[in-house]
Amino acid sequence: MSWAWQALRALRLRLLGPTKELVGTDQFGNKYYRVPKHETRAERRFVEAINRQAYQYEMGDFPIEWEAWIRKKRNDPPTIEEILKNENYREEMKQKIKDVSEKDKLLQAKEYKEGLVAEPAHTQVKGHASAPYYGKSEPSQDPASTANTFQPGSWIPPGSGRSHNK
Repeated sequence: MSWAWQALRALRLRLLGPTKELVGTDQFGNKYYRVPKHETRAERRFVEAINRQAYQYEMGDFPIEWEAWIRKKRNDPPTIEEILKNENYREEMKQKIKDVSEKDKLLQAKEYKEGLVAEPAHTQVKGHASAPYYGKSEPSQDPASTANTFQPGSWIPPGSGRSHNK
């Protein structure tokens, strides 16, 4: 290399820092790069995503292993074999969780049927706790008394089951 070329390269390295290095790609086509440590800055890691607009990103667009590498949670970039192995493991775990959940539901149904366990109470709450008629079936449509004519215990809500005999 000529001395002029070396001088230009050294000047560019001094001003701009080292160039990016392609580290790998994932199964979605995203490309992962690193910019080596330079005297003026630390090592940088980044991804050139296949979906360029930020609004197009969704959960799972980047494999967990690559995301850990970008965030410097791991030193070495993942291999495609490692990613596929971990993906298969996660799918196996999902299936096992589904199987255990189904077995648990069947066991609970059996225990409910045999009377070993009480079934959970199914409650229906109507209204909101801040409403004046919370817990009642519905607000009363009867006219309200005024302060001048009100007699304590003179009105009993319909359907309360108490008799009003004096």
